[in-house]
Amino acid sequence: MRVGVVLRPESAHRDIYLGVLSELEEVGEVVACDETGRTFGEVKRLLGGKLGGKYRDLGDMLEKGKPDMVLVTLEAFRAPEAIGRALDEGVHVLSEKPACVDPGDFEVLVEKAEERDLQLMLAFAFRRSPMVMWAKEVVGKGDIGKIYGVQAHFIADQARIRDEEVRESWFFRKELGGGGHLLWLGCHFVDMITFVTGRRIERVSCFTSVVGGEPIDVEDSAAVSFELEGGAIGNLLSAYYLDKDKHSLFQVWGEHGWLRMYPHEWTPLEWYSDLYTLSPLRKLSFQEGRWDVYLPFVRSCVRACMGEEPPPITPREGLYVLEVVHAAYRAAETGQVQEVG
Repeated sequence: MRVGVVLRPESAHRDIYLGVLSELEEVGEVVACDETGRTFGEVKRLLGGKLGGKYRDLGDMLEKGKPDMVLVTLEAFRAPEAIGRALDEGVHVLSEKPACVDPGDFEVLVEKAEERDLQLMLAFAFRRSPMVMWAKEVVGKGDIGKIYGVQAHFIADQARIRDEEVRESWFFRKELGGGGHLLWLGCHFVDMITFVTGRRIERVSCFTSVVGGEPIDVEDSAAVSFELEGGAIGNLLSAYYLDKDKHSLFQVWGEHGWLRMYPHEWTPLEWYSDLYTLSPLRKLSFQEGRWDVYLPFVRSCVRACMGEEPPPITPREGLYVLEVVHAAYRAAETGQVQEVG
């Protein structure tokens, strides 16, 4: 398969994506588009012999490079145009999230993808984490019974906000990025909540703040409470609090037990069920891969575009995550519980 990459110097995770594409045996050639041309040295270094062409114009790449799938990793405010042009040319798309400032813009792209029977996948890569997939299986089999509650947190570092250059980037400007930590990082756990439990978030309330006091116009901290279909309730804390690294927790309680994991720390997945008469408490360890969860996720996306497996995420599932996050923002602004969708 030939994959196109649309990127700029401001693009997120471009080193990860390029490294993954260089390793995937399903990808035979990669063509790259950067209208600035400033990433081409990195592109060549990371792709090596797989690089099949460099373009400064997206139309040229789509016409001459003829990719089967395009990977878009652009700032949120730039992404919709690139995604739309690829879909117009009949090309499948994998995009770095959030891929828009306004979820209404992404909904238009979803409709376009559905009309053309194309894949449009947002990069919620934890869907292919072996730990998360195993957790989904345990919960889905009913081993902990009816779900009662969910608790999660995803905490990253403050250091990036204190860096003036980073602070002025699209990640911390609402007009360019659409939101702060919840939309950029916490969204992974919003998706994980629905993916693992198999239940949609129906109502949300939320508080947001800039607790660190830095001069940014998006939140560095969000506390979301939610109600799942079926009546279970839960909360998610999404914030920049640390000096370095990340802390994360995901826990589910049910009528027969509980499940707990720390997705970034790669400590063992733990779960307890009173249905297990011989050994009610169980643990399972996982080995961290070189490219973490992105290699299996991108591979799954590529294979979906080849028609060899279902997509790891559908266009509507990606849109739904954005709708939950923006419903949380409305709840924080209005002080009122918001319905999702």
